Amino acid sequence: MSRYANLFERLKASGEGAFGGFLMLGDPDLATSARLLGALVESGADMIEVGIPFSDPVADGPIIQAASKRALDAGVRVGDCFDLIAGFREKHSDVPTGILTYANVVVARAGFMRDAAEAGADSLLIADVPALEAEPFAREMEQSGLEPVLIAAANTPDPTLRSIAKLSKAYTYCVSRSGITGTHADAQFDRSLPAKLKEAGAPPPVFGFGISKPAHVQAALAAGAAGVISGSAIVQLAREKEGTARLRQFVSAMKAATRSELVS
Repeated sequence: MSRYANLFERLKASGEGAFGGFLMLGDPDLATSARLLGALVESGADMIEVGIPFSDPVADGPIIQAASKRALDAGVRVGDCFDLIAGFREKHSDVPTGILTYANVVVARAGFMRDAAEAGADSLLIADVPALEAEPFAREMEQSGLEPVLIAAANTPDPTLRSIAKLSKAYTYCVSRSGITGTHADAQFDRSLPAKLKEAGAPPPVFGFGISKPAHVQAALAAGAAGVISGSAIVQLAREKEGTARLRQFVSAMKAATRSELVS
């Protein structure tokens, strides 16, 4: 079984959801990034999602866009990101770790998927590749040893959801709202999307985009999600004074919210 499959099976048995934390690799520098990745796991994150800096991250809001620019300005490149993942994997052998990036980054570097898998990454989500064009990418991911992750939304047509269910392996990234990444003003999650994905045989649904409060975690799980991923809130906390300590407190509280009677 993959690290993701083991994680979701274990959490389901214990009656809790998964909490995933996102960081932009290399922000603000490589050493700090490595330290923050460790802090996420030590504070309770079940799974890790990492961004590889890109100059035009169209799915991301201003907080993650700024993080990507800081990393690029610091000279961080794809090879540096793979080194960070490899170092993280040496210390945390069982934590599922996925990459979220963009097609230009993947296509521009020969052997990207192979190198990512060799570094220790488990999954890859290419944010700007639509489901209708994803099959060749997904096939190459699996051949390289990565599990494909595709994005589904409440307004995704049913035939496309079935295609997403077929191609996704690690989990299904569910967009909790329209627009770009950022923090939620409320905690409204569409209950029909996880149900449709389950019916289509998709891997576990995980909500992202705007997850920034324990109430969001509980609402997502109540709507049928197997877990959540928080990005912008974590990236913002890491930038603030005493950021590492505040990040630890945030992750601990978010993880605690997955241990709720709302989890099915």
